[in-house]
Amino acid sequence: MAAAPGPVQEALAALPLVDHHCHGAVTADLAPAEFAPLLTEGAAWPGVSPFDTPVGVAVRRHCAPLLDLPRHAPPDAYTARRTELGWQEVNRRFLTAAGAGAFLVDTGYTAHPLTSPAELAAASGALAREVVRLEQVAEEVAARGVEPDAYAQAFRGAAEEAVRRPGVVAVKSVAAYRTGFALDPARPSDAEVTRAARHWLAAGGRLTDPVLVRHLLWTAADLGLPLQLHTGFGDADLRLHRADPALLTDWLRLTSGTVPVLLLHCWPYHRQAAYLAAVFEQVYLDVGLALHHTGPARCRAVLEEALEITPFRKLLYSSDAYGVAEFHHLGALCFRQGLAELLQDRVESDELSLPDALRIAAWTGRDNARRLYGLPGPPVSEPARDPSGRPTRKV
Repeated sequence: MAAAPGPVQEALAALPLVDHHCHGAVTADLAPAEFAPLLTEGAAWPGVSPFDTPVGVAVRRHCAPLLDLPRHAPPDAYTARRTELGWQEVNRRFLTAAGAGAFLVDTGYTAHPLTSPAELAAASGALAREVVRLEQVAEEVAARGVEPDAYAQAFRGAAEEAVRRPGVVAVKSVAAYRTGFALDPARPSDAEVTRAARHWLAAGGRLTDPVLVRHLLWTAADLGLPLQLHTGFGDADLRLHRADPALLTDWLRLTSGTVPVLLLHCWPYHRQAAYLAAVFEQVYLDVGLALHHTGPARCRAVLEEALEITPFRKLLYSSDAYGVAEFHHLGALCFRQGLAELLQDRVESDELSLPDALRIAAWTGRDNARRLYGLPGPPVSEPARDPSGRPTRKV
């Protein structure tokens, strides 16, 4: 017989989460051959089904009942039921089951037709806000045509215009994919940017020039909004060893006091990210898609490692769900279950008081994000202030 839920589990189950980094859900019915690859950051290889992975098993166990299927339904039954219900109903069921109060949506990656933030909000009944991907802004500037010596100002102007759009609450960079973080941390000079822009604009393609990526990061630090940075786990386009957030140490030192920096996903470098959050005022982190990719069986371990030294006001929740709405739900389920188990165990071993555990649960699942992004809702407790009246922590 399953144990009765403890007070921390009950509190987290009722908490409207802020999913501070995710993507839209696909707006089309998916054939089995289209659905299965979206379960993995890799691909559907011959003889290797994405359903035969930790995340694939978790989907069949924890998502099947929301489609009126038995737990552990076989893949063919699962995909057939998705098609029978239609993508609108599938998205509605999983997005509402996530129990989120808000989704912050990265709109810069659209390899599939996806719900907009407004459509995600309509399907879920939650608030949705936009996160602007800066590499996309830079590539749009290049596509419109610009002289190399005018690129820096044109990009800055386009970025400033993008963040003034209604509903934008943050910016994001995928520098981890384009160059990695082993970059010169200094702000590049105008002459360096012009030279690099001349080469890039002549060659075309994605923004991968290290000087221009540095310029993008420094421009982000000037915009005044929280900056989200992909770190750690990603698809095969990434060179994982170059996505270690510890490589950002010198840049973080130089940009201290500018904007909050949100390290996304982080695994397997979540301990390095925790160190950075512990020593730099402006640094925060989540463990993102590692939650649903490890599944309920192991997500607690990832959260425990992330919380070894992370200040409790520095950890946020995100799903990084993309494409299949199952991941909006499964990420939330894993977060609630994993965090509740570890906090409840600490209460029972007298390492935490119950009020402290409940406060940590609310901070991590909702309030840290609401404070950083200025989201509406009941008042969020303010950080302590030093005798001069200045905040002792970046808000």
